[in-house]
Amino acid sequence: MSLIRFENVSMVYPQGAPILRDLNFEIEQGDFVSVIGVSGVGKSTLLKLIYAEERPTEGRVFFGERDVSTIKKRLLPFYRRNFGTVFQDSKLLDNKTIYENVAYALEVQGKSSAQIGEEVPKILEIVGLSHQYDKYPGQVSGGEAQRASLARAVIHRPRVLVADEPTGNLDPNATWNIMQLLLKINEFGTTVILATHDTATVDFVQRRVIVLQDGSIVSDKQRGMYED
Repeated sequence: MSLIRFENVSMVYPQGAPILRDLNFEIEQGDFVSVIGVSGVGKSTLLKLIYAEERPTEGRVFFGERDVSTIKKRLLPFYRRNFGTVFQDSKLLDNKTIYENVAYALEVQGKSSAQIGEEVPKILEIVGLSHQYDKYPGQVSGGEAQRASLARAVIHRPRVLVADEPTGNLDPNATWNIMQLLLKINEFGTTVILATHDTATVDFVQRRVIVLQDGSIVSDKQRGMYED
């Protein structure tokens, strides 16, 4: 059974044109899927439907056997623990150090100080920030801040990492570092769903690509088979 499934999903915001039109696709556990298209085509909305920040106007979104639209509001925080999220803006807390920002993701889940003290150094080493753990977000580069955001997103070992334009504000070198980390996270078994308008990052990954145009899927192929 697929991990994520869209069945005839459309999304129309009040008094607006359709954002997404009749989407049908599946994502398996362990996949790395890039969703590409120009700004405003519906990439972010598609991601929000997956982690239930939005609900479809028509159709159904499934996570495993569960219809996401049927999840009660009080249970959404528990459902969202299946996901880690990363955005174009790292969204780090300016008054906390890199270590404290990453640790905070475990604190809100009630993890013990011993667990936090064991897990945070491990993930900071994976993302290459062991030497910056005591710095504040304003004291590190944009690429380092985004790596810290990635560490925070995956430290609770989510089943799915959702990355919405995570390299949009980064220079080419920092972009490649983030993409390599996404691939490494995927190798650990985490499903990765990347939304981007940058075809160069998709070329780097060489994995499955869903192309959105005017809210519809116009291509769904392995990158090696995709033609610009």
